[in-house]
Amino acid sequence: MMQLIFVVEGEMESRRLAQQSLERAGFGVCTFSGTRVIEEAEKASPALMLIAARMPEGSGLGLCRSIRQNPMLAATPIILLNDMGAEKDRAQAVEYGADDCVTKPFTPLELVARVQAVLRRLSPVLPLASNTDFADIVIDGSAMKLSVRGSEVATTTLEFRLIDYLARHRGQVFTRDALLDAVWGDMQFVTPRSVDACIRRIREKIEPDRALPTYLKTIRGVGYRLDAMAAWRSDSMELCGCLACTAARRKARPGVARWRRTSA
Repeated sequence: MMQLIFVVEGEMESRRLAQQSLERAGFGVCTFSGTRVIEEAEKASPALMLIAARMPEGSGLGLCRSIRQNPMLAATPIILLNDMGAEKDRAQAVEYGADDCVTKPFTPLELVARVQAVLRRLSPVLPLASNTDFADIVIDGSAMKLSVRGSEVATTTLEFRLIDYLARHRGQVFTRDALLDAVWGDMQFVTPRSVDACIRRIREKIEPDRALPTYLKTIRGVGYRLDAMAAWRSDSMELCGCLACTAARRKARPGVARWRRTSA
């Protein structure tokens, strides 16, 4: 299911860049040039709101505070867009309830990565499917076996770890660097091209037609996304152990999450 992002930004070029970047990453996007978006947000329930701190009409910081005070929207993740050097806006973001800040001008890769990180950190951890009858791929973690459309497929350890990680985050788009951190960890002598090579080998093994992949998609200019329906054997349905999911489970608590400083 496509996640909806609200982009509230008065600057046309910044608004357009954010929309194009997020849409290429597989998100649905609604854009607004002013701060009167509360009613629309109540109707649409966006997965995340991207709000400029300074707006020609009204204040993005004020909008952020209004969202946090609205019972229907209080738990909606917010990323604040602040101008370079506007440290006051960044400091106020904590007080007003933003979950992260992105400094303008931003790059498409940075914006998408920040949005994905906030969504992963604040999203509830869902149980994995165990019904294998309708799954495209079946993963047996304890035996490190992968079955595709009923046939077992041999994989290397890295290939298995990568497909398992993507399957546990089905539908999410990951940059190459994010996959390197999650799957390769602190292994030396690896580059983003290592991800491309591993993806290519996996496609050769799981796709009906590797020239026209239907399971493991390339999101141009961003990274990769797995759309295949996956299921796990009952003895390997443990929760994802990646850093992002582990941190989310450790920090998950009722109420609105607090903003966490990340590097620009």
